[in-house]
Amino acid sequence: MKKIVVLGSTGSIGVSTLQIVEEFPEAYRIVALTAGTNLDLLCTQAKTFHPAVVAVINSQDAKIVRERLSGLNIEVCCGVEGMIQCATLDQADMVVAAVVGAAGLVPTMAAVQAGKDVALANKETLVMAGGLIMAAARQQGVKLLPVDSEHSAIFQALAGHHHGDIRRLILTASGGPFREWPAAKFNHISPADALAHPNWSMGKKITIDSATLMNKGLEVIEAHWLFDVAATMIDVHIHPESIVHSMVEYVDGSVVAQLGVPDMKTPISYALSWPQRLPLNQPGLDLCQLGSLTFSAPDLQRFPCLTLAYQALESGGTLPAVMNAANEVAVAAFLNAQIPFTGIPELIERVMACHTSEAVTTVERVLQADRWARVRAREFIAGGLI
Repeated sequence: MKKIVVLGSTGSIGVSTLQIVEEFPEAYRIVALTAGTNLDLLCTQAKTFHPAVVAVINSQDAKIVRERLSGLNIEVCCGVEGMIQCATLDQADMVVAAVVGAAGLVPTMAAVQAGKDVALANKETLVMAGGLIMAAARQQGVKLLPVDSEHSAIFQALAGHHHGDIRRLILTASGGPFREWPAAKFNHISPADALAHPNWSMGKKITIDSATLMNKGLEVIEAHWLFDVAATMIDVHIHPESIVHSMVEYVDGSVVAQLGVPDMKTPISYALSWPQRLPLNQPGLDLCQLGSLTFSAPDLQRFPCLTLAYQALESGGTLPAVMNAANEVAVAAFLNAQIPFTGIPELIERVMACHTSEAVTTVERVLQADRWARVRAREFIAGGLI
């Protein structure tokens, strides 16, 4: 039986992970859960799965959770230290890193350094500190198993092939809700418009990233680190149907793709069960009913975030962490009606332009760059420059 920690158990990935565990109780057991502010759901999950430890963000919430779970022999902790405690739990075999944003970096690194296999849904970990994470994983003999549907698809398409035979990786993107909108309408996009994703059910931050194509930019950087390929070997194709989750093109011209219905349970289950597969109760893929699958190049004029991500990857150092932090601030500001939709890439570009990139030598150096970028981004917003 595999013992699992879920970092970010109340988010969409965390909830789907627990549904899979509940479906296969003979194969998996939950030993720790962490969450943000959704205390009701966390307590329900804890009562269902009886983990040894749960962690929340602050001490006041920990007190509330402790009272609600009284008598269940579940330890309740809080803060970054609590997340690290869960991520490094002795009895854990695997950590599902499903925390959204930069907050996932420290506990994920702690899990790797503790020798835990990681099912990675937190792409920001590799965006910010990919070199450090991959080096630590190699040193500890840890498996990093991708949970993002695109990276899971590439992971599956690479199985049985030689790394030297790769010509390029092709990440697919739905294009989001504004794929066919004219640029003239972008200034009038509301948060409600941007949160209406056509294919996937995700949290707010990831959904906005999908609408700007920054999500795909983050995935390009993640793919670079996971699969050890140069930025020039990673392409993005817009694929509105979200059926082909990604592809690998080999040097002989062959293209191997992974297809499936747009449901995150498939890549999550593969990360949990690899190298086996779980018999999920999922609908099959009916290509005849679909009729056609379409692909096109991304419009970098309307969606400049993708270009910014490539620039950050090619520059390297602390610039990807700065880009990611500026994006997190920009998305929050857009959702709070502080800046327009077009202000998201504008803010990111301004912050990146102010930064002098340095080598990524420690996690603390990365976190310093992250903090600097957040302060700078908020100054731009407060100054009315966006």
